[in-house]
Amino acid sequence: MSVPTLLDALRRFAGIGANRTGHLEKWVSGTGGLTGILGVMLVSQSYLGLGGSTGLVASMGASAVLLFAVPHGPLSQPWPVFGGHLVSATIGVSCAMLHTDPIIACALAVALAISAMNYLRCIHPPGGATALTAVAGGDAVHALGFHYVLTPVLLNVLVILLVAILFNWPFPWRRYPAVFARNQNRSTAPEASGQLEERFTREELACAAGTLDPSLGFSKDMLDTLCSLASDNPESTTLHPADIGNGRYYSNGEFGLQWQVRQVIGDSGIGTAESSTDPVVTYRIAAGHKRRQKGSARRKEFADWARYEVYLNENSWQQVDTAHHNAAAENAA
Repeated sequence: MSVPTLLDALRRFAGIGANRTGHLEKWVSGTGGLTGILGVMLVSQSYLGLGGSTGLVASMGASAVLLFAVPHGPLSQPWPVFGGHLVSATIGVSCAMLHTDPIIACALAVALAISAMNYLRCIHPPGGATALTAVAGGDAVHALGFHYVLTPVLLNVLVILLVAILFNWPFPWRRYPAVFARNQNRSTAPEASGQLEERFTREELACAAGTLDPSLGFSKDMLDTLCSLASDNPESTTLHPADIGNGRYYSNGEFGLQWQVRQVIGDSGIGTAESSTDPVVTYRIAAGHKRRQKGSARRKEFADWARYEVYLNENSWQQVDTAHHNAAAENAA
């Protein structure tokens, strides 16, 4: 294995992605974190003192990374931040009060906080630290009791959310919450005179996802999951065995290594009674996994494999639509 190949394999194993943010974006994120944590420190220190606020400020520091480095990420939105911290703080205080063993109380607080955030759809990783601080934060935190949930946790959450909204607002591509950025994109998009239907291949979507700013919180893994869910949708495109035509190309619509394009090169109904009712089609793999190999399958089996018909448009396989079918029919005539 060559050195570049080995380094690429290690990079994939470690999960080191390409960072396409410019220097301005990096410094804007850092400055936002500076502003947010300054506000949080002032609130926490006034209620807990510098020593007692250390654990709580640490959890807010983790929130600052999400709010200012990936402001459009699903874990960075207001409800996960608000609900994640407050629910976790409530659970943490309860565990500290109900269990005398701090080790067990710490483990219970984090475990129950994770479950609660899952049920309430407000998963926010720093919430685990907020729950842990309620148990292991020392006498200053314990003396507050459930008052800890309101001050300083609630105040800190409100402060950092307000800073995130105000700080990111001057930058249209960073506006927070994410709904403000989506509204901005809609307002700047050209109006179409009629309904425009776009169809893209998974390869085109994967390439587009790779060019997105990491601050959007979108990854190729998320695209993979999204495409898989779309493929499993019962309303997604399916083919009937009668739709399979000799000489045409079909794709299984898979994403990644299992993606294939097959061309039907033969259709035989000769043989047993079973084969006459369900003819065998032969095909060659025109693109993707096992390219250039040939195979055969029952027509129904092939139709179950095929997600849609495709055609080669320059160097890209495109899904066949009605307009393309009509154009092909006119050319044949």
